[in-house]
Amino acid sequence: MGSKMKVLLVQDVEHLGKAGELKDVSGGFGRNYLIPQGFAVLATRGQVRQAEERLAAQNKRVEATRKDAQALAARINGVTLRFEVRVGEQDRLYGSVTSGDIAEKIRSQLGIELDRRKIALEDTIKRTGTYPVVINLVSGVAPTVTVVVEGEGGAAPAAPAEPTDEEEPAVPDLDETPE
Repeated sequence: MGSKMKVLLVQDVEHLGKAGELKDVSGGFGRNYLIPQGFAVLATRGQVRQAEERLAAQNKRVEATRKDAQALAARINGVTLRFEVRVGEQDRLYGSVTSGDIAEKIRSQLGIELDRRKIALEDTIKRTGTYPVVINLVSGVAPTVTVVVEGEGGAAPAAPAEPTDEEEPAVPDLDETPE
């Protein structure tokens, strides 16, 4: 039978393990491939202790990041973001509402900087309506915001303004007859 050796992985190795893990591998695989390629080092007590310290520090950082993400999720979850956009026929938008637009609205409304790639929008929003949108902050922390897309209310010249003294109201000329 072949000899076994304990190695400490320095980098992630496909089908073997992640960096920092202690693995039993065959002697030839460790001596001829893993160690010369820089994927692993021989597992000595000092190396194992250093790896455990690095792993503990990394777990501490991950936990701190998760706590920050949970606090951020509590602020974001359930927020309603309103977009007033120009619409055409059948409530279709002239443009679209993208994940970048949603990230910008969160920044302006809540003062929170988010990467647009964390916003899970399957496709851009191209119609008016209400849409639930999930924001993936970190693994397992994903608050939902409500995006409401409405047609522009005041910007469209749908209702004429009251005429002032300087303007004459538009009155149709009744003397002309259509042919």
